[in-house]
Amino acid sequence: MTHEVVPPDEDASPEVLALARVVARLRSEIADLEGIAAATAVTERAKGVLMAQTGVSADAAYEALLARGTRWGRTLMEECWLTLGQVRSRPAPGAAVPPPPTTGSEPTTGSEPASAPDRTDVVAAPGDESLRAPLPRLAEGLAEADSEADVAHLLRDVLNEPVGVDGVMIYSVTPAGSLELTGHAGITRSLAEQWHHVPPLSGVAALEAIAAREAVWLEDPVADARRYLLIGDSPGQWPSRAWIPVPSGGRVHSAVGFMRSRPGPFGEDTRTLLRQAVRLCTALLRNGRPHGDAVPPAVPADVASVQAVLDVLSGPAVLLTPLRSETGEIEDYRIDGAAPESVDVQGRRGKELVGRRVLETYPTVAGTALWEGYEDTLATGTVYEGEPFTYQEVGPGFPQETVYSVRATRLGERLVVSWIRHDISEREARRLDEMQRLGNLGWARWQLTTNRVTWSDHVYAIFGRDPALEPVGLEDLPRHVLPDDQPRIAAAVHRLLRLGQRAVDQQFRISTADGVRHLRIVAESQTDANGAPVEVHGFFQDVTALRDAEHALRESERAVLVQSGMLQAERALAARLQATLLPIPEQSVELAGLCVEVAYVPSDSGVNVGGDWYSAVEMPDRSALFVVGDVAGHGLAAVGTMAQLRFTAKGMATTGTALLDVLRRLNNLLLHTDSEPSATATMFIGRYQPDVRRLTWARAGHLPPLLIRDGRADFLEQPAGCLLGAARDSVYGQAVIDLRPGDHLLLYTDGLVEQPGEDIDQGLGRLARTAVQLLRDGVGGELARTLAAQRTGNSDDLCVLDLHVPDDAA
Repeated sequence: MTHEVVPPDEDASPEVLALARVVARLRSEIADLEGIAAATAVTERAKGVLMAQTGVSADAAYEALLARGTRWGRTLMEECWLTLGQVRSRPAPGAAVPPPPTTGSEPTTGSEPASAPDRTDVVAAPGDESLRAPLPRLAEGLAEADSEADVAHLLRDVLNEPVGVDGVMIYSVTPAGSLELTGHAGITRSLAEQWHHVPPLSGVAALEAIAAREAVWLEDPVADARRYLLIGDSPGQWPSRAWIPVPSGGRVHSAVGFMRSRPGPFGEDTRTLLRQAVRLCTALLRNGRPHGDAVPPAVPADVASVQAVLDVLSGPAVLLTPLRSETGEIEDYRIDGAAPESVDVQGRRGKELVGRRVLETYPTVAGTALWEGYEDTLATGTVYEGEPFTYQEVGPGFPQETVYSVRATRLGERLVVSWIRHDISEREARRLDEMQRLGNLGWARWQLTTNRVTWSDHVYAIFGRDPALEPVGLEDLPRHVLPDDQPRIAAAVHRLLRLGQRAVDQQFRISTADGVRHLRIVAESQTDANGAPVEVHGFFQDVTALRDAEHALRESERAVLVQSGMLQAERALAARLQATLLPIPEQSVELAGLCVEVAYVPSDSGVNVGGDWYSAVEMPDRSALFVVGDVAGHGLAAVGTMAQLRFTAKGMATTGTALLDVLRRLNNLLLHTDSEPSATATMFIGRYQPDVRRLTWARAGHLPPLLIRDGRADFLEQPAGCLLGAARDSVYGQAVIDLRPGDHLLLYTDGLVEQPGEDIDQGLGRLARTAVQLLRDGVGGELARTLAAQRTGNSDDLCVLDLHVPDDAA
C-alpha cells in the first residue's frame, strides 16, 4: 500500500511543518507494519498447519519450519508458502501424501529425511480420535481465511458436530478497556448489534478471561447468571459457554467465545481441543502477538537510573528525549520515563505514557510557548517555568479545556518535565456539589482531638441553619432533634464517641422554620492505634420527601383497606338478601304442566349481586305466572329495587290485575321513587293457561323470548313496550302464543347474550345456535344451566328460565 504525503506550503508555520513530519513518519510506519502483518499472517498459518498435522506446539512448529528451510536452502517465507501449498492441494482421502516440494537443486532420492522436531513442548492432543479430526480441517480453512469474521465462521463449522459449538464470538479490547465484537458466527444480527460494544464492567466473562489469561468455563446457567453478565437473549439460550483468551507473548488483547446449546460441562478432551483451535487462529485474530515478535529495545542505563528516581516521586513527572532530524532540528520528544502519579489529559497513567511521542499524543502543543520553552531549556540549560496555559483536550465528545503549569529542567541531553493541573480540584469540587444537590445530602467531619467541626454548605441548608453560625458538634446533636428521637440519636453518638463503632445509620427529625424535616445520618469513626476514636466523618441526608411519600402511600393503603372492607360487607349483605328474596331451585320443577328450569349466575367482578330476578308461581285459577326482570346497576340499591318490583308484580297479578296494568303501575312506581336518579328496569311478564297451552305475555324493554320448536330456534315478535322508569304514560302491548309438546321457551336477561364491543344481534344469534345444538346433544333437561355455565368472564349477572312442554302433554 502506498501513502502519498502532500508537503505543506513553504510559508507554513513551524508547528504545521512539525505536524506534517509526524504525519509522514506515521504513514510510513503504517505501511511497514502492514507488510510485517502480512508476512506474519503467512508464518502463523503455516505454523497452524504443522500444529494440526503433527500435534506439536506453536514453538516447535516454528522451529520445524526453520529447520526444513535451512535443510533445503529455502527462506522461512518460502517454506511457509510451500507448506500452505500442500494444504491447498491436499489429495483425496486415502491417497498418498507427496513429500514437501523441492527445488531443482534438491536431491530427489536417497536423501535422509528431515529430523523430527523436538517434542518436548508438544501439547497433548485430545484422546478421542473424533476430537483430533477437526484440527487439520481448521488448519486448511485458516489458509484461506482473510478476516476475523472468516475465523468465527470457520470455528463454528468445524467444531459444531464434534463438540456442539453453535455460536462463536470474538472480542478484542479497545484502548479504553471496553470490548469490541470483531467477528461472530451462529448468532443473529440483532444480537450482534446489541453486544457489539461491551463496557469495561465487572462480571463480564470475556474480560475476566483476558485479564486472567485463563479460560473461563460457564457450565451452570443459573449459577453463572448470578456471577456474570451473560451474553445472549436469555441465560438459557446457551446452557454451556467457554471464553478462551488468545495466546500472546505479552498482554492478552482478545478472547474467543464458544456457545453451545448442549447442556453440561466441557470434557477435558473438549477443553484441550478448543484451546488448540484458538491457538491455531492466533495469527488472524486482532491484537494477537504471534511468535517472532521483535524484542523490545533495551532501556539505556541512564534512562533506567532516572526511572528509578521517578518511581519514588509523589507528583507527576516525565523524562523526555528529543528526537532530532538529520540536520539536528528537534522534530519531536519521546517519553522515556514517568512517575507513577503522572496522569495525562486522556487518563493514561505512569508506565502507560512511556514510549509515546509528544506531538503524536498531544498535537496542539506544537508551536506553543511550552514547545519553545522546551527547546530553550535544552539549548541554554535555563529552567523553564511557564505561565499557566489552557490545553484543549482532543478526543470524542465535547471538547474540554484544562489549565496546566509546567516546569522543565535539562538533565544531560534530556528534559525532566513536571506539571500541576490547576482545575482538577475545582472540577472535583463542582462534581461534589452537584452530587450533594441531586442527592439532597451534605458531608460533615468532627475532629475529636482538636474539637474542630466542618460542614459542607448543603448541611447548613438541610438543617435550615445560618451559615454564619458554627456547625453543630456531635455531642450537641441530640439537643437539635425532636424529643421522641433524642434517645436514639444519643445512643448513636455514644457508640461513635465512646465505643469507636465503625459506622452508624440512623434517621431522626428536626424542627425548622419550614416545618418538621426527616433527616438521616450515616457516619463512621476512625480510631488510633489504641482503639480510641480520633475523628468521625459521614453525611446528612434530607429524606423528608421520601417519608412524605411513604406516609401518603400508607394513607392510601389504609383507605383502600377500608373501602375493601365496606365493599365486602356490602357484597355479603346483598348476597344474603338476594338468596333470601330469590331462591334458586337446584333442579327443574313442574308448574301448570310445564317443566321449569331456572339458572342464575352472578357477575365476576365488583359487588357480584345485581338486579336480575324471576318469578314462577301458580295462580289461584291454576294458571302460572312467569316474570323475568333486570334492574340497572348492582349492589344493595339494585337488590332493593328488584325486591320491590318482584313482590309488587306478583301481588298485583295474583289479585287479578291485567298484565298491561301491572306494567303501567310498575312504571309509575319507579318514576315516583325517592332515589335520585330514578331506577330503571326491563321486564317480561306472561300468564300461561295449561288447558289450552296458551301463553299471553307483555314486555317492558326486555329482550325477546326464544322459541325452539322442531329443531329450529326463532325469537318471538315483540309487542310495544318501553323499559320501566324511563318515561311517563308509556304504552305497552300484548302478544299471545300457543305452545306445543316438545317446545322450549327461553326467558333470559341480557347478561346471557351481551359481550363488550359486540352488537346485540351477534349475541342473540349465538344463543339460538347454541340452544339448538344443546338440544340435539340431549341436554334438554338442563338447558338453562348449561347455557348459563358456558358464559365465562361475564361482567353482568344473568338469569335464564326454560319453559318446556313435555312431549306427552295432554
